[in-house]
Amino acid sequence: MKIVRLSIQNFRGIKLAELLFDGHTLLVGSNNVGKSTLCEALDLVLGPDRVNRFPPLDEFDFYNAQYLAPATEDEDAEREPILIRIEAVMIELSAEIDAKCGGNVEFWHAKEQRLLGPGEAKAANPPDVIPCLRLVTIGNYNRDDDEFEAKTFFSHSPDAPEGELTKVPKPIKRLFGFLYLRTMRTGSRALSLERGSLLDIILRAKGVRTSLWEKTIERLRGLDIEAHAGEIAPILRSVEKRLSRYISMEAPGNATKLHVSELTREHLRKTMTFFLALSADQSHVPFPHAGTGTINTLVLALLSFIADLKPETVIFAMEEPEIAVPPHTQRRIANYLLTKTTQAFVTSHSPFVIEKFEPSKTLLLARNGGIVTARKVSDATGLKDNDYKRFSRSGLSECMLGRAAIVVEGVTELHAMPVVARRMEENDLALQPLDIAGVAFFDADGESNMPKFGKFFKTLGLRTFAFYDLDYKKKRKPEQAQALAENYEINVEHAYKGFEDLVIAEVPVARLWLFLRGLKESDENGNVGIPDERPADDEVKAIAKAALGGNKGAGWSARLFEECEFYELPATVTEFLSSVFALFPSPPAIDDGGDEPDLFA
Repeated sequence: MKIVRLSIQNFRGIKLAELLFDGHTLLVGSNNVGKSTLCEALDLVLGPDRVNRFPPLDEFDFYNAQYLAPATEDEDAEREPILIRIEAVMIELSAEIDAKCGGNVEFWHAKEQRLLGPGEAKAANPPDVIPCLRLVTIGNYNRDDDEFEAKTFFSHSPDAPEGELTKVPKPIKRLFGFLYLRTMRTGSRALSLERGSLLDIILRAKGVRTSLWEKTIERLRGLDIEAHAGEIAPILRSVEKRLSRYISMEAPGNATKLHVSELTREHLRKTMTFFLALSADQSHVPFPHAGTGTINTLVLALLSFIADLKPETVIFAMEEPEIAVPPHTQRRIANYLLTKTTQAFVTSHSPFVIEKFEPSKTLLLARNGGIVTARKVSDATGLKDNDYKRFSRSGLSECMLGRAAIVVEGVTELHAMPVVARRMEENDLALQPLDIAGVAFFDADGESNMPKFGKFFKTLGLRTFAFYDLDYKKKRKPEQAQALAENYEINVEHAYKGFEDLVIAEVPVARLWLFLRGLKESDENGNVGIPDERPADDEVKAIAKAALGGNKGAGWSARLFEECEFYELPATVTEFLSSVFALFPSPPAIDDGGDEPDLFA
């Protein structure tokens, strides 16, 4: 079973959203854009346990915490409740769901990505049109009971009374196999026996009806703690005597007793803990005491168990699987979700996870005025899948998650220009640091690639800035020049044949010589011949160009910029970056009346 559409109204930070899905989906976007909210919405409409909590919602689950309509001039008028509506459309229904929910089934036009409406029965022909099931969770404030409520219904309820919907029972929801794994919150209870934990899900999926609770309670009730802690008994008897002054205690024997639990099933579920031993010299310890990475790996093991139990129905929503796990485990988790589950919804900031999802399966989210929209990365035309995968680990993912991209044509600029930007920020505290502004540097690996990456980033809604060498050989075609101009808001072709030429022309010769002499003294110059005495200026420049051009990977231009006085930095670079800084001004200063330093400055 798969979700093809999710519609949301008035839930948390989302006033309105309608998103379409095509199988496995990676959700990316800036912080607070709504990635976690989408997962929470899926849990409300599909999860079997969420709406059964008390209360299932609170004030801040409503958009802007508004659960009642604004007051009118009539102060006595009753304010209407504002509803949360979350609707999911599902296809590829299992035989069991089709049998139990057949009267609520509708039809989904796969090509046109819409529901068939009344009077379109003749259009319900496979393979373009397939059966679907719509569920809607409605949340509201119940004025009479002074409580927040949430209930899930079949959106299509032909057998319900006029104006009403048929409620979806919890056993039906369990058939959907939806699991939501929240960031850092899953491990703390994954291996407990609390209701809804992964271990509890496994037991219920296997149909286990254990006598664990009755036997455990019976043994705990018979455990005589006082027999092993005689020093406590006098205190308890003293408490009894004092209580007997106010309360009649007629039970035979001692009226007070200590137990290790409240002796209820629910309390045992919360207190019973999974222990494990991780090495030969270590005794068993509660699993939360293991490292975070170990906990998350254990969670992955449980996920595989669940998926193997119900391979045709498991739908996962998983937040940031990269938390506290190494890259190879991140890739394994992503690969597992893609190959072993019916459908997975994943949020991530990790290039090792992002690279596993095809561009057509990656949704870049944006939010404007509470309206959340999504765009497939594949819709950013001009970038092939192999380019996407190749560059995903080398800055592409970082740029996609930001607000703007500075695209350069080589690794030298990629290392050196951020150093200049940082030096400018240190020199002028009024500048907003580029990384805080969401501006990232990206190496396009050659000027010929810059138009397509400019188009890619621009289509995704990023601001784009280009910095590249002079076309002194006149090889650039008119259409390439036009593409650069069209896809970059700031489009700078500097006046030098290469970045090394720019450096040696604009950094003072005295600084170049100091840099070269430092290389020689530290024996880092390799095959670059550096004389003991300073030669003529032209020779210093020639040696510096050979050094910088032959050791791009070493980041020597960046190192040179670190050693420069601020006024020695190349003007062409600082002028370009100044134009970028100007587009991202710092927010107004905070006047708190104190003299404490700003920790975030």
